[in-house]
Amino acid sequence: MKKSKVGTTLPMPGMPQERIDTLGKAASATAASGLNLANHFLIAMPAMQDPIFGGTVVYVCEHNDKGVLGVVINKPTDMTMDVLFDRIDLKLSEGLKSTVSSAPIMFGGPVQDDRGFVLHSPGGRYSSSLAVTDEVAFTTSIDVLEAVANGDGPQRMLVSIGYAGWSPGQLEEEIAKNGWLTVNADARVLFDLPIEERYNAAIKLLGIDPLMLAPEAGHA
Repeated sequence: MKKSKVGTTLPMPGMPQERIDTLGKAASATAASGLNLANHFLIAMPAMQDPIFGGTVVYVCEHNDKGVLGVVINKPTDMTMDVLFDRIDLKLSEGLKSTVSSAPIMFGGPVQDDRGFVLHSPGGRYSSSLAVTDEVAFTTSIDVLEAVANGDGPQRMLVSIGYAGWSPGQLEEEIAKNGWLTVNADARVLFDLPIEERYNAAIKLLGIDPLMLAPEAGHA
């Protein structure tokens, strides 16, 4: 019998073990600035030329006095779910192969890009998981993918390699320099929309026409 991996972290991009162990324990400790962007989208301004974050939407999972943890939701890698499951020695049940196997794995960010992370609809008991809202949970333990392989995993999910992290005050400074727009997140954009539509959809949550933010638009 294959040894269960329940309780182990996903063997792909991920956060330092000590941060995984304390995931969610500081949820009540807001950032020193008083700003809490958990369950918000960070939308890169069109003028951002950063090769990693240019054109991205980041879902913020946690924001407290230790910094910010988020996942890029619109930058797919070349890896698909079937490749991931093969790498971690899990086999999808036959009924799931047509719907799950070809789903792309996101590039979640540059931090610990050898471990996986899963944003998903709540439900199930996983050994290392943070309930961000009633609609979104963030899990770093492999038992969530074991559940998917067995056919009883989350109804909606996004799997990423790596995550995006900011030290205390760093993101606030980038926002002050007009690097990011922020808006309350919408789970439909996170889970349901095609990847290529998520950037514009996130901007529209602000009531802004994406064309108005085009860098070549200039200023009046």
